Amino acid sequence: GSHDTMTYCLDKSSAVSGNESKLVKFLNKCMPCIVHPIIMKWSITQVLTVTEQLEAGVRYLDFRIAHKANDPSMNLYFVHMVYTTVTVQDILWEILRWLETHPQEVVIIACRNFDGLTKRLHNHLVACIKEIFQCKLCPRNVVPTLRTLWHLGHQVIVSYEEEMELGKHCELWPPIPYWWGNKTSTRALIRYLERMKRTGRPGKFFVAGINLTENLRYILVHPFGSLKKMTLQSLPCLKIWIKQQYPGPKRKCINIIAGDFIGNNDFVKDVIELNTKI
Repeated sequence: GSHDTMTYCLDKSSAVSGNESKLVKFLNKCMPCIVHPIIMKWSITQVLTVTEQLEAGVRYLDFRIAHKANDPSMNLYFVHMVYTTVTVQDILWEILRWLETHPQEVVIIACRNFDGLTKRLHNHLVACIKEIFQCKLCPRNVVPTLRTLWHLGHQVIVSYEEEMELGKHCELWPPIPYWWGNKTSTRALIRYLERMKRTGRPGKFFVAGINLTENLRYILVHPFGSLKKMTLQSLPCLKIWIKQQYPGPKRKCINIIAGDFIGNNDFVKDVIELNTKI
């Protein structure tokens, strides 16, 4: 999986998300030449496009969806502090084109956050998802083994973090739990993930996030840093942790593993190779 999948195309001229703190928005308004570049350095989590991520082996896409404040259109974008240059609809069509040339591949799309979405916009988004993927959408009453999905022609599982929509559409799956450590150090993140494993894996899909998270103190101590530098420093230790994991239904087993900058190191290869332990 890729954490915050769409941050490779954040809009440098975009306003800060309405979901951010008043302080961040105030500082960005007062000192945009200083604050905006800092926000960009700590917002970008991926450099590969969605097609390149799929080609690399990513099969879980983390979509944080938003509607821009004061935008009269129905256009929806992705967001991580600032909005993306591309719309959600364009990316869904891009995924469909890739799936049509890879008929045995299955992609999980996690639709989350929904910054600024009204009931009308939720209806619009779900209608777009159903119109674009049609019979490729796997209903939630199907037990999704690969053999079953191949037989039925399903290639997309959409989890949707909005309970009202779940009740109306059988094509939407419940939210997928994401183990987010919110840690700045690799050791603290690994301790968190091990603690979560001891509590026992959820019965269905879940994600172990190996992504580090900055805070204000970390940014001030590392004025020339970025999320990419922070991530690349952590990869050797996280690589060891990944190789030690086991997939499957047992209590301490891992399901989906999602990370930042998935094109670096052997992250995708290491996660896929865990399947040989089954």
